[in-house]
Amino acid sequence: MTTERSRLPVAEAFDSVPRAPFLPATERTLTECNVPLAIGHGQTNSQPSTVADMLELLDVRLGDRVLDLGAGSGWTTALLSVLVGDEGQVSGVERHQALVDTARTALSHLDCENAEILTARPGQLGLPEAGPFDRILVSAGAEEVPAQLLDQLEIGGIMVIPVNGQMLKVVRDGRGDDEVTITRHGLYRFVPLITE
Repeated sequence: MTTERSRLPVAEAFDSVPRAPFLPATERTLTECNVPLAIGHGQTNSQPSTVADMLELLDVRLGDRVLDLGAGSGWTTALLSVLVGDEGQVSGVERHQALVDTARTALSHLDCENAEILTARPGQLGLPEAGPFDRILVSAGAEEVPAQLLDQLEIGGIMVIPVNGQMLKVVRDGRGDDEVTITRHGLYRFVPLITE
């Protein structure tokens, strides 16, 4: 008999991780505003209410291994590091090296030893060599649920991803790409997911 692992409230992660260190200096006066903020390279630090919605859907448990795809500023990676606790691990992946560097710097000033920010490899989506993950958070809009990411999701795992403007919660029920349960949770706007 297995026992379900406990879960921290998403609000606790928001209370523990300030947004300001993950923003460019020019945007920090807006840190309390519930709006997306530019972080350079055509990317944004997502609107806090959107991040909260996504984290609620992701239903992270203590001890989870989480892939944070499109980590951007590193803020979501830091929030996830609180939610997985000391026994968990969060791997953030970002395409833009300059954002990787600033995200790593911001993380280094917080107690996020269970989190890392990695540079995305060209032609590779996610971290296939490090999977499977219990949870996958995708902070970029896709045209369809990527099979490459499903392959990195543990059976029973959850992926939250915007697809064609709709926020999807994808639960992997079995090994096949079609063995998933998908629910839709409102309309959101994101930068596009680059898969090349």
